[in-house]
Amino acid sequence: MANSTTTLFPILQPLTGLARMAAEATHIADGHQVEFRAMKVRSILNKSVSRRQLRFGWSINPYRGCEFGCQYCYARYTHDFLEPKSSPAPPDPRRFERLIYMKESAAWLLEQELRKHDPAEEIALGTATDPYQPIERTAQITRSLLEVFARRSGLRLGIVTKSKLIERDIDLLQQIARNNTLVIHLTITTPNAELARILEPRAPRPDLRFAAVRRLREAGLTAGVMCSPLLPGITDSAAALDRIAGLAAAARASFFVAEPLFLKSCSRPTFLGFVREHFPHLIADYESRFAADDFATPAYRRQLATRVQAACRLHGLGRRSTDALLTREVGPAAKRPAPARFERQEALFA
Repeated sequence: MANSTTTLFPILQPLTGLARMAAEATHIADGHQVEFRAMKVRSILNKSVSRRQLRFGWSINPYRGCEFGCQYCYARYTHDFLEPKSSPAPPDPRRFERLIYMKESAAWLLEQELRKHDPAEEIALGTATDPYQPIERTAQITRSLLEVFARRSGLRLGIVTKSKLIERDIDLLQQIARNNTLVIHLTITTPNAELARILEPRAPRPDLRFAAVRRLREAGLTAGVMCSPLLPGITDSAAALDRIAGLAAAARASFFVAEPLFLKSCSRPTFLGFVREHFPHLIADYESRFAADDFATPAYRRQLATRVQAACRLHGLGRRSTDALLTREVGPAAKRPAPARFERQEALFA
């Protein structure tokens, strides 16, 4: 009888794992087309592995989902894990930016987990969701985590954000940097404010991000510009790279990195819709490029690497060999042996 009931009424099957956590999350507030829920989680520090199961550090995402709504976002599929397996409805990629889960007791969890953490292994903060998205102004989950890190020493921490809100925490970042290796990445995909507005609808303007880089550098922090992803036919020309690298140099960026777009299946409907609407002459090219693979071809990657190297040399910028959020290639650790080159950061989504 139990088997029959399970077959007839699959909705009655108990939720487990992330789906159960999401179902139990409590409504906190509403914003403009955004709902916020508090989620109880078991862990805040997550092991990260590449597609080939190579271990390369740990990641922290204080939130699940991101308000910025970047058209190319590679992490949209992570909300699929929050849906019941029996759900008949297809996943909505826009839920990632319209339903934000705030992780409860994040600082307490970090305190516990750092007791067992190997300080030689890097921790990346903000790999799938921006740790300084607008809700952080009031939630202050990221700041609570930085307060924990500020009491530690010997750690290796990388932070990535698109937000000038990081300036709020300069005091804590300076404390962290005194006793740990800290590398901050400001993602700036384009200096063109009009393009940025449609590409990253709710992220701060590019000029505000460059200003944040300058402020972080003036505060004595290691901070650079991550110009990723580079979009074929839109932001990947030598002239475009020269312009943004020049602005990064003017902001005194510690380094400059730029990597090509990779387009996961969960991102394609949203991003290709963006291309079809705003760059219709490029849609056939994009559909061809990503018809069989999420990643750019080796030849295209080499072409872009040459352009990035030229822009860095011209403007006197340090560069990275990868956009994985590790700390070994910049700052005091730059003299140490470089780590093995990992595939990408696609698995840093927890």
